[in-house]
Amino acid sequence: MFSGVLPIGSVVLLKNSTKKLMIMGFAQVAADNPNKVYDYVGCVFPEGFLGPDQTFLFDSHQIEKIYAVGYQDEEQMQFKTRVDAALMELRKKENAERKDEQNEGDH
Repeated sequence: MFSGVLPIGSVVLLKNSTKKLMIMGFAQVAADNPNKVYDYVGCVFPEGFLGPDQTFLFDSHQIEKIYAVGYQDEEQMQFKTRVDAALMELRKKENAERKDEQNEGDH
């Protein structure tokens, strides 16, 4: 299995889905939920980007199968290291906020 974020251009299938997606970005926020940061934004494959209303936000744990891993070079690997670290920090923050909300609800 791949460790950390997949490179741009990777083609994946999400759980409970029949349409492949191509990864086209990282660490995206949905307009309707600015507190949630998704690992990826993707577009349909093989069609590609059809417009902003045809992009999909998803997290690594939702990926069922990897069909292709995008292009990797030294620049991409350095970027991947930064994205992996940033997403790890965001997840820690989200988890801490979730725990705070749960503790507030317990009182």
